[in-house]
Amino acid sequence: MAAAARVLQRVINADHSDYRGPTLACRCGAQARYEGRRDKTFITVLGELTLDRAYYYCGRCRAGFCPRDRELGLEEETLSPGVLRMIAIVGGTESFADGSKLLDVLAGLKVGAKLLERTAEALGGEVAGDERQVFAAEVHRQVAPTMYLGMDGTGIPARRSEVEGRSGKQPDGTAKTREVKLCVVWSAESRDQDGIPARDPGSVTYTAAIESAAMRDTDDDLSAFAARVWREAERRRFCQAKGQVVLGDGAIWIWKLASDLFPRAIQIVDRFHAKERLTKAAKAIWGGENDNYRIWVTARQAELDAGNIPALLEKLQTHADRCEEARTCHEYFHNNRDRMRYAEFHAAGLCTSTGVLEAGCKTAVGARLKRSGMHWTVRGANTIIALRCANLSGRLDGFFERRSEARMAA
Repeated sequence: MAAAARVLQRVINADHSDYRGPTLACRCGAQARYEGRRDKTFITVLGELTLDRAYYYCGRCRAGFCPRDRELGLEEETLSPGVLRMIAIVGGTESFADGSKLLDVLAGLKVGAKLLERTAEALGGEVAGDERQVFAAEVHRQVAPTMYLGMDGTGIPARRSEVEGRSGKQPDGTAKTREVKLCVVWSAESRDQDGIPARDPGSVTYTAAIESAAMRDTDDDLSAFAARVWREAERRRFCQAKGQVVLGDGAIWIWKLASDLFPRAIQIVDRFHAKERLTKAAKAIWGGENDNYRIWVTARQAELDAGNIPALLEKLQTHADRCEEARTCHEYFHNNRDRMRYAEFHAAGLCTSTGVLEAGCKTAVGARLKRSGMHWTVRGANTIIALRCANLSGRLDGFFERRSEARMAA
């Protein structure tokens, strides 16, 4: 690769066609003067290239430029477009220190951890802006007969300055984390060997950020996260599907947002979360895992699978007076009883618990942002989340194509 870099460097430097005469039009409208040739070292996928370029200086805006830099997509950059793609993927996948080592070992590129961090966060900021601007329907993705949209939240460790004054789950009521809200869209026309709906390969897309979902009935505009969910639904043509399903863990904000944005959609509590709540209540009622616990939780989960919520509520109610967890669990199942008609949903061939939401929190957020010793700013976390979601959703190529076209047009 180093040999190829030297050959390419000689070929480019031998070509002086970037000289366009003694003057050249500047973007400000004035004429820039030719000031000779200047060297600059760039990092490319082949390694370092030191290029000799024609340099023009504009007296009106007091800025210089090199036509060759524009042609090669290197204007105001020291990293080539190919290296920027590598950094976008590595920065959204590994810690910055590990990412720097990977680029060195796998590609022979000397990109320090700090440069990788600055570049990845800058790219992530651009990706986040692109996500807000580009939400046209992705016609290359099929609209399945039934489309699923899930929402969830997961905490990530934050810097002290980002949680100061915020209430949280610590014993003293303070917070150590900030919540990332995640939206996942997928289809599940496939069936496993038992005939249970399974997510279709390549159908899952993610979008997420630390932002508010709160919205008053009198608000004219959508909350930041509600707008994000709507953009993802537009991209995936969720509302064009004959069947629309929204899954969540039972949080009130999820159902309010779903009702506002998708009034036709069937609302389903993710069965994994529902069973998790039952397990937690059973441990509180019976003091841990013992024979009584196992018998009780098995019976309640069978009632849940059968959609027999009245029987389940009756059993929870008998323990509600003496066990706070049983009381809150009873309230949870009572409030979501119409979203837990699992036997009816199964008969209709609908997903009720595919693991997509749980996997989404771990895959799109936790695997990168919840590692030991990490403490994020909101801005930094959102840039890396944007990179990660774009990569996992197969949208990085489109972003870089638009980025290149915009820079060439400018």
